[in-house]
Amino acid sequence: MWTWANKVALLSTLAASWYMAGLIAFVHRVHYPLFERVDAPGFPAYHAGHTRLTTGVVLVPMLVELAGAAWLAARRPPGIAPWAAWAGLALAGFTWGVTALAAVPAHRSLAPGFDPAALRRLMAADRARLAAWFAHAGIAASMAWGAIR
Repeated sequence: MWTWANKVALLSTLAASWYMAGLIAFVHRVHYPLFERVDAPGFPAYHAGHTRLTTGVVLVPMLVELAGAAWLAARRPPGIAPWAAWAGLALAGFTWGVTALAAVPAHRSLAPGFDPAALRRLMAADRARLAAWFAHAGIAASMAWGAIR
């Protein structure tokens, strides 16, 4: 049955996954490549500001996406395929894992000063997150389509 909570979970997952897909695409294509252009003395302060401000715009949407995906997997409403609900949860978990295990350590390596190898590691982690967020956004869209048919 489509309860109010199911609707909120689906809509919040849909919105958060698309938000994160768009944001990560911008960061990957525009923001991270510009790290190389920051002067060496100013890079640590720039990176610290980037990290603090970015956390403010990604933490809540990532939490919303994960919570909504978990709800949909645990209490799958009619019209949503089991594979879609579980794949969405797996992808949301994957982005958290890559963030914690690869992106955050790369940022820690960049904190004292620009390091091309750390940026390459960050970009590799980001490509994985980019693919996962777009995949989850597509799955969330397919779930929404299934719900309104």
